[in-house]
Amino acid sequence: MASEKQDIPPVLERLTNAMDSGAFAQVRRMLNRGLPAQDVAHLLESSPPKERDLLWNLIEPEFQGEVLQHLVDDIQAIYLKRMKPEEFLTATEGLETDDIADLLQQLPDTLIQEVLVSMDTQDRHRVESVLSYPEDTAGGLMNTDTITVRPDITLDVVMRYLRRHESLPDSTDSVLVVSRGDHFIGMLPIIRLLVSDPNITVREVMDTDTIVIPADMPDNEVANLFEKFDLISAPVVDDQGTLLGRITIDDVVDVIREDADHSLMSMAGLDEDEDTFSPILLTARRRAVWLGINLLTAFLASAVIGLFDATIEKVVALAVLMPIVASMGGIAGSQTLTVVIRGMALGHISSSNTPWLLNREFIVGLINGVVWALVVAGVAILWFDDVKLGAIIGTAIIINLLIAVLAGAALPLMLKWMKIDPALAGSVLLTTVTDVIGFLAFLGLATAFYL
Repeated sequence: MASEKQDIPPVLERLTNAMDSGAFAQVRRMLNRGLPAQDVAHLLESSPPKERDLLWNLIEPEFQGEVLQHLVDDIQAIYLKRMKPEEFLTATEGLETDDIADLLQQLPDTLIQEVLVSMDTQDRHRVESVLSYPEDTAGGLMNTDTITVRPDITLDVVMRYLRRHESLPDSTDSVLVVSRGDHFIGMLPIIRLLVSDPNITVREVMDTDTIVIPADMPDNEVANLFEKFDLISAPVVDDQGTLLGRITIDDVVDVIREDADHSLMSMAGLDEDEDTFSPILLTARRRAVWLGINLLTAFLASAVIGLFDATIEKVVALAVLMPIVASMGGIAGSQTLTVVIRGMALGHISSSNTPWLLNREFIVGLINGVVWALVVAGVAILWFDDVKLGAIIGTAIIINLLIAVLAGAALPLMLKWMKIDPALAGSVLLTTVTDVIGFLAFLGLATAFYL
């Protein structure tokens, strides 16, 4: 795959040249037979809207579903909304159940029902099973296409049963063992099946001490389990232990990537599925909301500064040094905020270790606060020849760094408790706290000593 990814830029250039010259037959061949679906999706995401639409119309209907599942949600939604039910069925024929369910969730409810009615009974039941669970849970992530056997049959029977299949589901590392009531019992690794005596029963060689995932488990916890135990696949069960399906490593990789995108984009108030080449007005509207929220917090910080305008007029040096106090607090708080949000995502932070974490951050903030307060105070004294001013800014930095690290540790925990995404709201709230406390401490101390 690495070599294919390296070939994408020249392929895109050749496609562009072919489109510019009107050689659409060549472009069609390249899209439908010259590239895998992942690379075609990459090309679509790398193209402005007009070129993207032209490329999409050249993709054969039977290949569109393969491409759709690799597109970001924003672009998926554009093309899915244009599809009729019969076109959707043609595009998704041959896709795995969980991939079909993911695409269906991008459609309006009325269209979802039309598509489901158009499916055959077996496929409809499988898709409805996945759709009955939230998208961000194990049930919404699972694939219902599984290979199951009974524990009392011999390995020879299992081998003959497997040979009757034209192919096995992707990432099949084990055969799932269930009772007659479809209750999950254990797993029979394919490797063990191949090397064991064919005359012994499944019960004698199967693993019963396996990781079993409840259908309502959040997808980030599923990803943590796969990472922790190096899983390739894992069974998904309901509250009664009935086997519903399985989750495979390729689905978990998607979850990890989406979580990483979410953390990165949310820090700026953006959607992780945002299209790089989305229309101007749509992009402006999405960003305007976050800019407006940030403007309100900026007015709050400005209002604090306005309370001390008389002090600033008397000591002009305060206006020069104010940004230093706020900036130091902002950086210290952001460092703590990032560490805590990451720890929460990995499941490292709980009520039992939170006091230790807060105490650690307080001590770290105090050490850094004292060290950098001495540095900044020394610079201020040399710059303005004012020992009092140096003491004031040094004290303000210590205060702001202490508040910043405590806020950086506590805000994500509070936001999670309030059911608010810490990655989305944490940075704005933290900036507000560090700006307000920094200006209040610095200008308040200056007022006390100069006026």
